[in-house]
Amino acid sequence: MTRTVLVTGGNRGIGRSVAEAFLAEGARVAVTHRGDECPQGTFGVKCDVTDGGQVDAAFAAVEAELGPVDVLVANAGITDSTLITRMTEDSFTSVLDTNLTGAWRCARRAAAPMVRARSGRMIFISSVVGMYGSAGLTNYAASKAGLIGLARSLARELGSRGVTANVIAPGYVNTDMTASLPEQYGKQYRDSIPLRRFGEPAEVAGAVTWLAGEAARYVTGAVIPVDGGLGMGH
Repeated sequence: MTRTVLVTGGNRGIGRSVAEAFLAEGARVAVTHRGDECPQGTFGVKCDVTDGGQVDAAFAAVEAELGPVDVLVANAGITDSTLITRMTEDSFTSVLDTNLTGAWRCARRAAAPMVRARSGRMIFISSVVGMYGSAGLTNYAASKAGLIGLARSLARELGSRGVTANVIAPGYVNTDMTASLPEQYGKQYRDSIPLRRFGEPAEVAGAVTWLAGEAARYVTGAVIPVDGGLGMGH
């Protein structure tokens, strides 16, 4: 059966790789974006996940074009890094509003149709930082840690209706963000990873598609690290 997959922030980085991996499996794939080019073959919907009205409209557009969302991949996220003594309250709350509350808005909108169908997969893209911590990332780490509580609560709340909720926790992955790191920091980060390299977006996407597949139908409430051993299960 061909499924409909919605990947938030699916126009670049990990989200784009996830969208392409589902396309390769033959899924109908929609991605949300904020004005950038979307992967060829996907149905692109402009959406700011900090706006509940836009989230509702995006889901309605996807449902009209591709059918009900069977798999939600909540990937949209931002960073705004600085030490806590310099971080403004707006910097803290804006990151949480996108990364955590934005994921909650999408999960809330996806939940009712999945419950009616008695089937559905919700997959949240967290980060090793959410469990490991990192100086200068109190806002980002808090938002990513919050996704674990969100997913596990949904796993308990929706499991009896056939809906699973899981978390992927990537480590340092080769994206535009890591590419912009100064070389000395890049080497320092790589040296702290047991596998001594950054991950590739496709490696994260592989874990996502597995969670969405038949082999993982009995997996819910899990946090799966894709971090080269950096977090060691923290």
